[in-house]
Amino acid sequence: MRVASGESQQAQQNWRYCGGQVKLWREEAGVSRQSLADEAGYDYEYVKSMECGRRRPTLRLLQVADQMCGARGKLVAAHEYLKPERFRSYAEDYVRYEADAISLGSYQPLHIPGLLQTEETMRALLNAYLPPLDDETIDERVAGRLERQALLNKRTRAFSFVIGEAALRNPVGGAGVHKRQLLRLSEAGDARNVTIQVLLFVGAGPGVDGPFVLMETAEHESLVYEEGHETGRLYADADKVSAIVQRHAMILRQALSPDESARFIAKLVEEL
Repeated sequence: MRVASGESQQAQQNWRYCGGQVKLWREEAGVSRQSLADEAGYDYEYVKSMECGRRRPTLRLLQVADQMCGARGKLVAAHEYLKPERFRSYAEDYVRYEADAISLGSYQPLHIPGLLQTEETMRALLNAYLPPLDDETIDERVAGRLERQALLNKRTRAFSFVIGEAALRNPVGGAGVHKRQLLRLSEAGDARNVTIQVLLFVGAGPGVDGPFVLMETAEHESLVYEEGHETGRLYADADKVSAIVQRHAMILRQALSPDESARFIAKLVEEL
């Protein structure tokens, strides 16, 4: 399986090419980088990063540069090739397999799983991302995550989520946003194909080793997906899958039952 980080190679190439074009047009027109930054409302280093291809050139930058440099629409036209990707490149394989999986078992100790997040929670998490994301990228990633949630409506597919107590107590986005997120969990858990369990703080155990997702494909192949801060990996190796299956089984045994979990979440809602 492929391992990748950040944006796709093609996206990064597009960034570098379009950023280089902005720089060439700016220099030919005798426009300083500072003048472009001031007019666009960005700081100097932010514009430099876009011109060097380290950041995606924004539509705002392209519009201002186009006008200041007399490009007559040539720079703005580049925006079509710079639209943000909905998913990080390292997650593309996972998302593709997730769409067709007949069962999915997720363990997430620190975050509400993406398939269960409210839009408010998504935006709170993405707004806190470092280095900061631009508004267009945030909108695209929210749209992609919401689109994935339609999978839960496929009642012939089974979804099991174990969520750590830390994730349920952390008020991402503030108390109001978090309360609505907890209510969303309660609602999702009512579906016959969705099971939600809570893993309380239990000290040492398999739950401290990090998040993962177990999937079964339509061909009954088992896959494991593990994701870190800037990387993700999808495994089909039998030994790796077996180890995660054992870890998942132990976590399920230590977690509260679905009914106990529902009561625990309801109690957290009452406390907010």
